[in-house]
Amino acid sequence: MNTKDVAQKWTQMCREGKNLDCINELYAENIVSREMPGMPGELVSGKQNVWNKNKEWLDNVSEFHGGQISDPVIADNHFTSKMTFDVTFKDRGRQQMEEVAVFGVKDGKIASEQFFYSME
Repeated sequence: MNTKDVAQKWTQMCREGKNLDCINELYAENIVSREMPGMPGELVSGKQNVWNKNKEWLDNVSEFHGGQISDPVIADNHFTSKMTFDVTFKDRGRQQMEEVAVFGVKDGKIASEQFFYSME
């Protein structure tokens, strides 16, 4: 798959709530995932570790109230998406979140991801 194919498949799977399946199918074994500095999971590498990080986040959600994932914007071997979430977490209550994610694609797999958001 080329970057556009990967981006479209990622968007479709995430919109369908298939986030963990998406990691299994589209992520490279040596994926590197970056959160904002100082946040939990700030730097995670390896597909299984990224899967575990996402599973932990999902397991902490008690209710999804809404959210959106934008159509991807593709540039060469990268794509980006804006994501919004309105969720209630088990450990910190309801939050509305907005972030931008940037993904790098190599050999038809997502090889890097980085998330940008306000930490207020």
